[in-house]
Amino acid sequence: MEPGSGAALTVGSPALWIGFTVLVLALLALDLGVFHRKSHVVSVREALCWSVFWIALAFLFNLGVYHWCGSRVALEFLTGYLIEKALSVDNIFVFLVIFSYFSVPTAYQHRVLFFGILGALVMRAIFILAGAALLAAFHWMIYVFGAALVALGVKMLMQRGSDVHPERNPLFRLFKRLVPATDGYRGSRFIVREGGKWLATPLLLVLMAIEATDVVFAVDSIPAIFAITRDPFIVYTSNIFAILGLRALFFLLAGAIGNLHYLKTGLALVLSFVGVKMLIADVYKIPIAVSLTVVVCLIGGAIVASLLRLRFRPLPESTPPTHGASDSVMPREFQVVVPRAAETTALSCESYSPR
Repeated sequence: MEPGSGAALTVGSPALWIGFTVLVLALLALDLGVFHRKSHVVSVREALCWSVFWIALAFLFNLGVYHWCGSRVALEFLTGYLIEKALSVDNIFVFLVIFSYFSVPTAYQHRVLFFGILGALVMRAIFILAGAALLAAFHWMIYVFGAALVALGVKMLMQRGSDVHPERNPLFRLFKRLVPATDGYRGSRFIVREGGKWLATPLLLVLMAIEATDVVFAVDSIPAIFAITRDPFIVYTSNIFAILGLRALFFLLAGAIGNLHYLKTGLALVLSFVGVKMLIADVYKIPIAVSLTVVVCLIGGAIVASLLRLRFRPLPESTPPTHGASDSVMPREFQVVVPRAAETTALSCESYSPR
């Protein structure tokens, strides 16, 4: 892309944009309409199978990009995908907090995440097209994006713990104020008609909280991919593939996310690196292969360091086992572990008592 040219160069023709979007919508329809037509608790095995499927699909797409567009574009897609995939792990903690706050029954969490991700697809497309247009029209925006990423990385490094308050999000507060809602869940429905009026259920409020927080994540993560490539089609497809696998990743990692102690540090370093890459782009262009290597090393190193910390951390001596010898084996039905898990799993589908 030529700075200030007013248009972003892309490998994506209108037919590719339409075809990819139709493919994604068809996969989502198959997911909800066939495989998850009935609300149920997602097991670890099911989450693992879906995670493998979405990752394999992304790599298959990457092979197609390599075949038709060459190795450079394929490396850009792969690097962007890995960055987005790593950053999406941070969403999992926020999802846990939101589900705990609203005491969402485990069987309905997949449905909420499905529609939340459907809305995220639309929002990401809007943000990506807007970001590409800004970078094409105003070259100096690259420094704004770069500085924002470095600042965010430093903030994550300095942060001690995570403090998430879904009830303080202004979009969520506005929605809650304007839309009348029932005082309890109504199965897996988002809206119901009661007393001659259409009312939102708490499940719709949960969905809006998910969507509102995704806006914040999109503002943080999309500039990171623009540090790798300016091609809006590659940015869009790598972003979408990372989001598509987020639901399965949530059910797969939710119970273990607290053990990845150094992951946030790795993510902060990745954001700082891509921010610096944008800031020095006019002086020195870091090769895409180097960027990919740095991202893999930072994320992989953070995961390995977290596992080593867990492996060699001394166990507390005063804590007796509470569930017998079978604790070391993960149960078939995976219940998301949250601070109020005992309450959440005990709630009926009609109860609702957020803190």
